[in-house]
Amino acid sequence: MTLTLVTIPCLADNYAFLLHDDVTGDTALADAPESWPIQAELEDRGWTLTHILITHHHGDHIDGVEDLRKAFGAKVIGAAADAYRLPPLDQQVGDGDSFDFAGHAVHVLDVSGHTVGHIAFHIPDAHVVFTGDSLMALGCGRLFEGTPAQMWKSLSALASLPEDTQICSGHEYTAANARFALSVDPSNPALQQRARDIETARAASQATVPSLLSLEKATNPFIRAHLPEVKAAVNMSDAPDAEVFAEIRARKDRF
Repeated sequence: MTLTLVTIPCLADNYAFLLHDDVTGDTALADAPESWPIQAELEDRGWTLTHILITHHHGDHIDGVEDLRKAFGAKVIGAAADAYRLPPLDQQVGDGDSFDFAGHAVHVLDVSGHTVGHIAFHIPDAHVVFTGDSLMALGCGRLFEGTPAQMWKSLSALASLPEDTQICSGHEYTAANARFALSVDPSNPALQQRARDIETARAASQATVPSLLSLEKATNPFIRAHLPEVKAAVNMSDAPDAEVFAEIRARKDRF
């Protein structure tokens, strides 16, 4: 494997991600909450930024784009549907599109819900998907613009990726998400163990992101809304999957 993934803490609780190809020297950035920690990481490693991938328009995901574009001349790629509120895009993409990064295919998924026009970038060769604020570690983004049905469709699409895919999401919310998840699914032994592991990791100031999709499918109540045991836990055994998801998301909003 010629690809190296680096997680960069930004702001108070954001993450950006670098993906570097050791053969070509190309380096892609997924989201740019701020520029200076990303530029410092690139300079420390001697890497040149060639691509910036934007998941959605919120400031804590794009505020560093222009500084990094000026510093490196990187190509900026984002959703055509969101272009009117993103930094100027060199390439506009949408659901089902693919493009090349250093000889590796990048597949674009529409994952609307948190916002409308939110996209994710799946790179099978690297076993990674950059999900922004759609599927997150033990959680999912608050529905600021989209509907529960949209987010459930998005999460279901992400859940269908290979289970060894690393979910590179945008925030260190995992400890709070674990407390909520235990309120929904308290008898889940995998979730109980994950909560303990998260507590240990955070006590050591270690990141809990990225996370494996297989672990999300075993523990994350938002993508488990279709399972009988989760439906029973929220007293909705006969309800459609999207309605169960909507109830879980509403509970998280009040938690």
